[in-house]
Amino acid sequence: MIPAKPHLANAENDDGEGTTSEETGSRAVTALLERGRTLSTPVLRAAIERLAPPMDTVAAYHFGWIDAAGRPSESAGGKAVRPALALLSAEAASAAPEVGIPGAVAVELVHNFSLLHDDLMDGDEQRRHRDTVWKVHGPAQAILVGDALFALAGEILLELGTVEAGRATRRLTTASRKLIDGQAQDISYEHRDLVTVEECLDMEGNKTGALLACAASVGAVLGGADDRTADALEAYGHHLGLAFQAVDDLLGIWGDPQATGKQAWSDLRQRKKSLPVAAALGSRGPAAARLATLLSADAAKSQAEFEDFHEAEFAERAALIEEAGGREWTSQEAQRQHTTAIQALDSIEMPGRVREQFVALADFVVVRQR
Repeated sequence: MIPAKPHLANAENDDGEGTTSEETGSRAVTALLERGRTLSTPVLRAAIERLAPPMDTVAAYHFGWIDAAGRPSESAGGKAVRPALALLSAEAASAAPEVGIPGAVAVELVHNFSLLHDDLMDGDEQRRHRDTVWKVHGPAQAILVGDALFALAGEILLELGTVEAGRATRRLTTASRKLIDGQAQDISYEHRDLVTVEECLDMEGNKTGALLACAASVGAVLGGADDRTADALEAYGHHLGLAFQAVDDLLGIWGDPQATGKQAWSDLRQRKKSLPVAAALGSRGPAAARLATLLSADAAKSQAEFEDFHEAEFAERAALIEEAGGREWTSQEAQRQHTTAIQALDSIEMPGRVREQFVALADFVVVRQR
């Protein structure tokens, strides 16, 4: 199951009608995400225009600004959690949210560099309900555009020419290296019979946690925050990333394809040793033993053989993971990481309104359906 929503008390709206703070929090998160998208997108578009053709067009397709034929598109982009965090972190340092825009754009560029390469490496043909870049424009363009986005990220920050920009760039490059480490770990685990929960958490802390940690601190760094403040915000982002990935792992097996934009059982199709799988294999009992036998045989198969599997075979593996406790453990882990993320904020001073928004974003991460 997807993690349950945190308990939220009733409140009164301005008209005196009953409303829940859950609804209030949802509206606040929507506003934060929209602000992050609205303020960062013009700068992001300007950065993409620096790319040589056809990379500029390919990148525009990836971001959903045009369709495969080059026509303007209304396609939904990503959730914009990272830009929202970057702007909010600037406010945590008592700076204007606009101070965080270069950081928001830089982090978003690195994130999308990783998506372009991951889609190709994983063989994913769909992202956000559209064909992926490598499927439309070919593997070479996916690699080149990903590389270009990575280079642009550093350029966007360093051209500010400030001490704070240098500090922010160091944090971004460290996060980027960890992200790449995490992807390498993820690939290496696909053909192993057993991956421990600890190894899986380390991989996901690199692959997802590192960049969210950077997003949660980069605006504050640009706003002149000291290292103590930036480190606390990074800790929040790191644990938020682990909660985010735990939910992603649940959706990767049990998510509704209509909501996720990916195939049913997508992580099982890619033989990923995600948290539910690692937790299930680490448990005792006949379901774990049967799952281990099946996954060991799967690892020896070619991808072509594996793709010929009947849907019932993926459903069987998902059922065994659930029976062995992997689904429930991962749901609880998402909640544990959510709690730890919120606790990381307690060590630093920030406006109460800003802290509430950090909490609301964390709540959003653990209850999403896509």
